[in-house]
Amino acid sequence: MNTKERTRLLTRTALFAALIYLFTAYFHVPSHTGYTHIGDAFLYLAACLLPPGYASAAGALGAGLADLLSGYAIWLPGTIVIKSLAALCFSASTRRILCKRNLLALIPAWALCIGGYYLYECFITGNLIAPLAGIPGYLTQSLLSTAVYVAVATVFDTAPALKTLASHS
Repeated sequence: MNTKERTRLLTRTALFAALIYLFTAYFHVPSHTGYTHIGDAFLYLAACLLPPGYASAAGALGAGLADLLSGYAIWLPGTIVIKSLAALCFSASTRRILCKRNLLALIPAWALCIGGYYLYECFITGNLIAPLAGIPGYLTQSLLSTAVYVAVATVFDTAPALKTLASHS
């Protein structure tokens, strides 16, 4: 990979990390243990437009910074692992963002986010029952992020100028 390609990938990674941070930290609703947000929509998009390591980094940085700077630092270790793994569910090697592969990738991404945060909360609270109360918020977050992801991806897939912007070259 030449310097120009590496710079382009790092720039896109930073852009997605910033979008993930913005839509996680500032477009959220407080819940019983944290907050419900739509930042995952931009994690899913990053994972469809960047190579896996870069998408994982964007998710870990963006969502991790949101936790750290929004007063939820206790969630930071779990967020870094969960968001990094969720990004690996998607594929950036397709012509369209909303291909069958990426739509099916939502299922394991939801499972990682919902199950991962439940398990992490069990770990930090030492309780298996109380964290069950967070599952509706995690499910809502996954569904809202999916709706935003599908809407934005549809625009990228149908607008020629945006397709060029989103291309891997």
